[in-house]
Amino acid sequence: MRLYKLLIGGLSLMAVVHFTSCNKLDTLPTDRFTDENFWDYPENAEKMVNMAYNQLFSADRLWNDEALSDNIFEGRSNTDQRAIRNGTADPTLGRFASEWSDLYGGIKTCHVYLENVDRVPGMDAVLKKRRIAEVRFIRAFLYFRLVNFYGDVPFFTKDISLEESKIVPRTAKATVMAFIHQELDECMADLPSKDVLPADDRGRITKGAASAFQARAFLYESNWNKVLQYCENLIKKQGEFGTYALFDSYPELFTAAKEYNSEVILDYGYVPQLKTWNKLYDAAPISAQARLNGYAPLQSLVDNYITLDGNTISADPNYNSDNPYINRDPRMAATIVFHGGQWTDFDGTVRKIFIKPGSGGTDKERLDEYQGASANASATGYYVKKYYDVTATVKYDAGLNIIMFRYADILLMYAEAKEALGQLDATIWDMTIKPIRKRAGFVVGKALDFPMTGDLKTIVRNERRSELALEGLRYYDIVRWKAGKTFLDGQVTGAKYGGNNSYIKLDIRRFDESRDYLWSVPRTQIDLNKNLLPNNQGYSN
Repeated sequence: MRLYKLLIGGLSLMAVVHFTSCNKLDTLPTDRFTDENFWDYPENAEKMVNMAYNQLFSADRLWNDEALSDNIFEGRSNTDQRAIRNGTADPTLGRFASEWSDLYGGIKTCHVYLENVDRVPGMDAVLKKRRIAEVRFIRAFLYFRLVNFYGDVPFFTKDISLEESKIVPRTAKATVMAFIHQELDECMADLPSKDVLPADDRGRITKGAASAFQARAFLYESNWNKVLQYCENLIKKQGEFGTYALFDSYPELFTAAKEYNSEVILDYGYVPQLKTWNKLYDAAPISAQARLNGYAPLQSLVDNYITLDGNTISADPNYNSDNPYINRDPRMAATIVFHGGQWTDFDGTVRKIFIKPGSGGTDKERLDEYQGASANASATGYYVKKYYDVTATVKYDAGLNIIMFRYADILLMYAEAKEALGQLDATIWDMTIKPIRKRAGFVVGKALDFPMTGDLKTIVRNERRSELALEGLRYYDIVRWKAGKTFLDGQVTGAKYGGNNSYIKLDIRRFDESRDYLWSVPRTQIDLNKNLLPNNQGYSN
């Protein structure tokens, strides 16, 4: 599609935020762009917008966010995410610095565009308003990530000088969030519905994406009535905000063949052979030509999936602990590769995966068997299946888009808000949770009907985890629920392949309630700007 082909060209413009300087009395160079002539070319402005899109998100960010949660274990090395979860991170951690730097780099791109777009000659007024709205959305999203990680952060709405960057103080998170909400409301007026987008513009930010972002932003603030308002834009006002619906097939929702389907509100685009990602090269079964295992699902995620009868595994009288993967939520098999599960190779061959030690009958099958936490095979006894792109190269270079907002999340946010307000009843259940479960493949009444017993809050939260697993949202849910001690503390385990047929024991994670809901301001930034002090609680200055 045209947007992301332009994006590839836009990547070469990373240095554009530091234009070649020249004295106004000098003759302007004709062999390169300068700050005097760059904006004379409309195509340069378009490439700048696409550079901002490139800095919005990525597959790397999604998987690194997942590794912060109780869904994924990184067993190959002591990654930055693993250090955070194990309570050993300090202000010098690389992830603290790189996230800060990357996000502010994207914000700078947005500021440069917004301050110079009026210099573009002959630009259509409607297109200009739309592009400005897209860039403002991107800037708001980058600030949103910043405040969710760091709390109070340096906040500015224009491009600042190097000297200014060394003295700018931190602004209260609430002030930044107020700005984000105002920006999104204003952007909506200038963004189109996805229903009027031409095919070449698929993947661009729309009115529906802005409303979905507003709903998520208010969700993270527990502002339930606002969550309902912006979710209802997408549920009840589709003539204005775009036509969205649950896609028919949960497994196909995350495939290249079904990109831009009815459920996708906004995704981050990739292009086969041109702009790709390969995280599953270190997460798929070894027998499927993966390199080794660096990202593996944890047992707690597997245990979250209910049975086909609608019960938790602890409450289901038919649950078989010796064969725990039968009669389970079909989304489990679409998300996780477990012992006995199916895999489709790049050549279309469908086969069974053998993970239990001693179960493989051929040398190839034995590659996936659990061999200990330090082996190339999975340290947890599970592999990743969601987002596997069968059209990728043999080194898992995938052109598959990463979904950032989708309609099922809108329904789940709506259900959670209604539950928090004491308004989740059978009617709301039937318009939110029930269709999600029907699409997943549940058919038994108890799994579909409004629960007459049980804690509704827990049911809704667990449903959110099962539906959105490995989509980069779980960590943020745990943080906003203030449930770090519940989900991110203590022994983490894999499948039941340990000694004496016990669960594999992995790290002992540590979550400090007084420290770990926020990250440290990076040491590199504190060294440059003492106005960033004091650091967040629990981290040294």
